[in-house]
Amino acid sequence: MRPRIPFVPRTASLPPVALAGGALTVGIGGLYLAGLLLTGGEIEAGTTVRGVDIGGLTREEAARKLEQHLVAAGPRKLAVKVGDRRGTVDPRQAGFAFDVRETLDRAASTGADPVGVIGGLFRSGGDIEPVVRVDEDKARATLGKLSETLDQRVRDGAVSFAGGRVEQTAPRTGYALDADAAIGALRAPFLRGAADSVTVLPAHETRPKVTAEEVRRAVREFAQPAMSAPVALTAGGKRFTITPAVLGEHLTMRPDGAGRLAPDLDGKGLRATPAVAGALNGLPATPRNARLGLEGDEVVVTADARPGVEVTDKALGKAVLPLLTESGTARTGEVETRRIQPEVTRENAARLGLTEKMSSFTVEFEPAAYRTTNVGRAVELINGSVVMPNETWSFNRTVGERTEANGFVDGIMIFDDQYTKAPGGGVSAVATTVFNAMFFAGVKPVEHGAHSFYIERYPEGREATVAWGSLDLRFTNDSGKAVYIQAESTDTSLTVSFLGTKKYDEITSVKGPRTHVQQPETKVSTDEQCVPQTPLEGFDVTVERVFHDGGREVKREPFRTHYTPRDEIVCEEAPGERRP
Repeated sequence: MRPRIPFVPRTASLPPVALAGGALTVGIGGLYLAGLLLTGGEIEAGTTVRGVDIGGLTREEAARKLEQHLVAAGPRKLAVKVGDRRGTVDPRQAGFAFDVRETLDRAASTGADPVGVIGGLFRSGGDIEPVVRVDEDKARATLGKLSETLDQRVRDGAVSFAGGRVEQTAPRTGYALDADAAIGALRAPFLRGAADSVTVLPAHETRPKVTAEEVRRAVREFAQPAMSAPVALTAGGKRFTITPAVLGEHLTMRPDGAGRLAPDLDGKGLRATPAVAGALNGLPATPRNARLGLEGDEVVVTADARPGVEVTDKALGKAVLPLLTESGTARTGEVETRRIQPEVTRENAARLGLTEKMSSFTVEFEPAAYRTTNVGRAVELINGSVVMPNETWSFNRTVGERTEANGFVDGIMIFDDQYTKAPGGGVSAVATTVFNAMFFAGVKPVEHGAHSFYIERYPEGREATVAWGSLDLRFTNDSGKAVYIQAESTDTSLTVSFLGTKKYDEITSVKGPRTHVQQPETKVSTDEQCVPQTPLEGFDVTVERVFHDGGREVKREPFRTHYTPRDEIVCEEAPGERRP
């Protein structure tokens, strides 16, 4: 019998791959543990932000360090430029800042996963660009203020004249800051900390229409020749010279739609300068009608008419401009004039119907210096008036305002129912005389008014007064022919005659009785301008204008007048005062 051999268990051998796997598992675990031990925080080793080392720090530690160092490293001012104007921007006021939280998000490791942790053993974090945060409302507000100083209005080139010299204005491009685009443009220099470099900010550009080349052309072709010498002109036989200095005061060069400079002459302003007005004012600007007189009751011409000569502003400019680019004797020219023919001439007086005396009336008065002056001046302005058929004549329009500038002086007139001193006193005598000449000529009254109380030297109910701006004396010539008003005066009287063609054989006047008689009062005045006044009753009266033709009465026309009482005015000194 064979002997028994004891059983010994046998250990199976591990495959090579299984061995390698086990070793690998042990190695990775060790590296993971080593990575956790070595990195220790959320920021990878070797990580910097703008030179600030935050590697291996926790987020909280890194945040404190960045807030301390990164903010201090930011630029205090950024130099900027809009067009050719420079300025600075305070980035903090403009809402620019580093975002520490976002920057740390960018710098932090990916987490605690094995791949990320182990990877951290074999790399360093490197330099991280900080994240920039912008408060756009602050940025726009800051850039809006900046644009007030850096924006530049476009300027066209220009040519002007001063003292006979040519002056040039260089053109300039306009720039308007584009605030929205400028916010983005400021991010990069803020991030770089570029305090010394200049950032050109985006802007809307506007080019001038009149270029420097156009300015040079205008100076060369027009401006310099224009100021090179005086120009000589002749108008209506009058010769005068205009110097470059005077020309330059009224000469400009204006751009057209295409940006080309063209000369523009102010003819009205040039016409008013002493050098021009002195010569042209000597021309008979207004025509003078033929002077008419009477031989018996027939009209004769006593002085020939004279045409007027008109020089318009346009004609002056038209004559001057072409001469400005000439030289020497070619800078001489003639101004076109327009002859204005008078209404009445020796040749047409009869055709107009100015053949006979229609009426004539005379008023006499006490001599007084103011009355002689004022009556004489009014007569001068009225004499020779021609009223064409159906035309309305106005006393105020013909005589004008009674002022010192118009040749009148202070005199006695009625104001508020009593005599007082005022400019043009005595002119009512002329109005009354014209009214009566109109009355007996048979033409149509349009506006008239009597004095407030009756004045003895005038016919009752057949007199008139005038007041500038409130009461006029007007009539319409309905005679069918022209009417010529002849007026003349002395120190004690004035006469007004209407010359034309009678429409009626005769005009007479019939006065009715005084009615509604009122007695005056006595009043005492201490006014320094007080004028003594004698009393006279007030009353109503009607005057009829009677028209006769063919030997019979054809119609009557009533003129009704109301006179207030003329109170007695006694002038006395005020208590404590002495009248000079």
